[in-house]
Amino acid sequence: MAGGGALTLVLAFLAVACLPAAFALLFCLDEIFDRVACGWAEWRDGRRERRTIAQLDRAIEVDALTRDIDLSQLDRADRQPLELIAADLRRLGGHRLAARGRSVVWHASVIDGYDDRLRAACRSLGITEHLTELTGVDREIERVRVEGLLARAGLALPAAVAGRRPGHRRA
Repeated sequence: MAGGGALTLVLAFLAVACLPAAFALLFCLDEIFDRVACGWAEWRDGRRERRTIAQLDRAIEVDALTRDIDLSQLDRADRQPLELIAADLRRLGGHRLAARGRSVVWHASVIDGYDDRLRAACRSLGITEHLTELTGVDREIERVRVEGLLARAGLALPAAVAGRRPGHRRA
């Protein structure tokens, strides 16, 4: 009987020791169920999204749309990021608009630099331009057209406001 009493005593101590864990499990059971249910819902939603994307890819034939794109053109070392081209355009655009009191040679070189940056932005965005082929007023009109297309593509450039002279900074 001494062996049975010892076993009962060990089981009693074990039950008393596990009692806090049992209460915690009982009180947190709804939280555990909620986490399992949320995990299941996230997995199901992710699976549904992947399936929908695959169906859309098949429906619009994504491979046929991207087949002609040469991705090696994007990895060229001499290719400048569009952000740098846009910064150059903004800087040169400001110089171009504030040309009072400058020499004709300086103004012509600023215009040439501005047109060069416009051509680079058009190449980056796949916009056709004809700035190198035109001269005079036709070139000015083409410059305005290209600036409008770049603005429509999301590249904001400063525009000249009629009757307002751009401000100058003094050092």
